[in-house]
Amino acid sequence: MYKVFVNDKPLFLTNQIFKETDFQLFLLESVDFKQLIVKMYQNKIQKAYLYYPDEKEIMKVLKSKIPVNKAGGGLVYNKNGEVLFIFRNGKWDLPKGGSDKGEDIEDTAIREVEEETGVKGLSITKKLQKTYHIFKRNGVYKLKITHWFEMHTSYDGIPIGQAEEGIEKVEWKNPEQIKEALKNSYENIKLLFEPDF
Repeated sequence: MYKVFVNDKPLFLTNQIFKETDFQLFLLESVDFKQLIVKMYQNKIQKAYLYYPDEKEIMKVLKSKIPVNKAGGGLVYNKNGEVLFIFRNGKWDLPKGGSDKGEDIEDTAIREVEEETGVKGLSITKKLQKTYHIFKRNGVYKLKITHWFEMHTSYDGIPIGQAEEGIEKVEWKNPEQIKEALKNSYENIKLLFEPDF
């Protein structure tokens, strides 16, 4: 099952039929997808399931209904075990961004962390899960698939937010501060910290 966030509300892609209680169930093949997204943005739908019988094909079918943006991002640890956070649009987030044509996703992730935070000397230690969310750019809804990587750095300079990306603050956070930051973050960012927090 995939979890796609629309305006921070979950849209589950599933190959199982559930009895509806606190959500609506739609058939992925026949749903008016744009209409569903609009209703979620307008808070008319809080949670929905999209059914498609073949689990292996489910993401491919979704991608045929909406343009896709590929992004890379980092869950970055320093030598004190703190995690690098950025603050933008009133929420705590992790550094990430879209990939350039022909760029390896690992290179995207490292480049975006460096650009958004000024932190250098990054090394990828493992691949984490992908997250999915729908956003609107120039009047068009798009599916952003973010490939996340755990990274480590011994950088001890002062991180600086990329102003042209609207990043107001960049901070290293310890486990206690992470818990607090996640109260004012996005649902797909919280997924990266489960089950630790």
